[in-house]
Amino acid sequence: MTACGPADIRQTAAAAALAVGGVRSLQPTLASRLAAAASPAAAQGAADRFTSPMSGIRVIRDPDGSGWRVEVRCVLAEGHRAVDVARAVHDRTRASLIPLVTAHSTADALAVTVTITRITRTPA
Repeated sequence: MTACGPADIRQTAAAAALAVGGVRSLQPTLASRLAAAASPAAAQGAADRFTSPMSGIRVIRDPDGSGWRVEVRCVLAEGHRAVDVARAVHDRTRASLIPLVTAHSTADALAVTVTITRITRTPA
């Protein structure tokens, strides 16, 4: 059985978060933005990485190797309550990650944190 890696967790978490009503997109982290800006790749390639939904997910392995910390940064669509959407993103993301994590290592702990970074208007 292969180990569960950060890329698997990031992809699953991004899909789960984007499936929640009221989530407009995922906000890239500062590290993702800096990496895209410093990349010698063509401008279009850097833009594609910047807008990747997975760049709004940060996955950290606990130092002792006992579990995972997943941070989800969401952009909220106008007209939705931030607390309700954040709760729904947390619950859906955690529920989608538990089978992935436990399939590879039953002792792993999983902590999910959701941050609403901004609220945007829905285009007319």
